[in-house]
Amino acid sequence: MDRADLRADCARCAGLCCVVPAFGRSADFALDKPARTPCPNLLADSRCGIHASLRKRGFPGCTVYDCFGAGQRLTQRTFGGRDWRDDPATSSAMFDAFPAMRDLHELLAYLAEAAERAPSPALDAALAEVDALADAPPDVLAGLDVDARRRAVNVLLVEASDRIRGSDSDHRGPDHRGADLTGARLRGAGLRGASLRGALLIGADLRGADLRRADFTGADLRGADLRGADLREAAFLTQAQLAAARGDAATRVTAPLARPAHWRPPPAGG
Repeated sequence: MDRADLRADCARCAGLCCVVPAFGRSADFALDKPARTPCPNLLADSRCGIHASLRKRGFPGCTVYDCFGAGQRLTQRTFGGRDWRDDPATSSAMFDAFPAMRDLHELLAYLAEAAERAPSPALDAALAEVDALADAPPDVLAGLDVDARRRAVNVLLVEASDRIRGSDSDHRGPDHRGADLTGARLRGAGLRGASLRGALLIGADLRGADLRRADFTGADLRGADLRGADLREAAFLTQAQLAAARGDAATRVTAPLARPAHWRPPPAGG
């Protein structure tokens, strides 16, 4: 599978992420929006009318959302380019299928990285199986038990994580799986090869920390301070996680990840 297909291409989607999920007025969203209701900022061409100023306009939550390419697959491949606006039957079917497609694509993104960095026949088979599930008809997708698939795949991902983080337990970093590290003072910490799967790192001070090859699967990095941190070759780290954190020009990441635009300092005099 081409990992480029697991990156959102909004130009080929019908704005599903701006319609299907519900969100409430909070620090992340400037207004309440019920599920299956278009955001008022969604334009007729399925583009966001305030995309360039989402953070400034009170919608930072939108900037950290990632469908992992599920939107364009559902729009173009499953529905043959149709739009949810076409008719009520199409909209209902698309809205029902989108959550499962999004979750399957997240699994595909993790599996594709694992298969590339820690190859195994089991990972290849799981990747092919989940990809085939994503090709199911909309009604099948809507009723799919993605959590069961995630549990089965997670065993393989943990094994791949162990191989990525170090050849044996003596060379891996600390195990902080599921740890509550909210606001933790970890400046300059040696977390190379650490497991941070599912860890809460909200507002944590990770300035200058060595996070090379650390596993970030499902870690919550909202407001985490990554200035000067070394995230090269981090495992299962997503662009959305980076967007939720703070960093600077000294924060090191490995392509295809990139430093988010809001990490840049404001223009002089701005």
